[in-house]
Amino acid sequence: MYIPDIELHDAATLEEAGAVLARYGPNARLLAGGTDLLVDLKTGRIRVDHLVSIKRIDALHGISKENGDLHVGALTTITQLGGSPIVRERFSPLLDATSKMAAPQIRNVATVGGNIASAVPCADLPPILTAMNAAVTLWSADGVRDVPLAEFFVGPRETVRQETEILTTVHVPQPPPGFGAAYARFGLRDGNTIAVAAIAASLLLKSDGTVRDARIVLGAVAPIPKLIAAAGSKLIGQPASADAFRAAAEVAGSAAEPISDIRGSADFRRELVGTLTLRALTTACRRAKEVQ
Repeated sequence: MYIPDIELHDAATLEEAGAVLARYGPNARLLAGGTDLLVDLKTGRIRVDHLVSIKRIDALHGISKENGDLHVGALTTITQLGGSPIVRERFSPLLDATSKMAAPQIRNVATVGGNIASAVPCADLPPILTAMNAAVTLWSADGVRDVPLAEFFVGPRETVRQETEILTTVHVPQPPPGFGAAYARFGLRDGNTIAVAAIAASLLLKSDGTVRDARIVLGAVAPIPKLIAAAGSKLIGQPASADAFRAAAEVAGSAAEPISDIRGSADFRRELVGTLTLRALTTACRRAKEVQ
């Protein structure tokens, strides 16, 4: 396998990158870490004549906290996200995903924006970010818009991002007291493997221990990171208990849309959904009680 002849454009600003995207349309792709894109080019999954490197754009780098909310630049690497003191202090559920993604060499290169924008169904960050009510900012020469991550994905490798838009930032709101989240996944081996099935869950508990709000998101068992509203609704108003979690896990399993491939059958994946949902909710509940 080899990469065909491609013209590389090295953009130093969003305006430069946007101009190239506008000029070449679907025949151009953005290049960040390249851990997904370069593989797709080698295998022929994607065929374009132009790549726009955005690595030198300063506006896409950095992690900060503004008014309590987490702001992550799209070019932040997975290693940088996992090592951030800001993330470890109050947004630590993200570490459930960063610690399990690929090998260290890949995490040193792969970017947060790329893991989201590539819209690969088994990507690790989208489910937990969706469970934590995250949104992304999309920039273009025509304007800027914020899109909740729950509304960003429309199909496998398909999002609402337009051809001339660039994902610049991921925003995660400050978790309120009584909020906890967790991400649980299953892979065929410990290192450098993609998820066979994954679940992200978040709970917001009242002072009496009942559930005020809940979000359960499927990963790798549906065409997109799938927020299962019915599973969350099953928990609202209920005591945060193992019985309630099992009922929600049953709803999540019924909503899964797994496929069969060399990593596992659809039936195996659906069974995993129930186990992982229970595991994620249990951890999210423990974390929520720790910060009430």
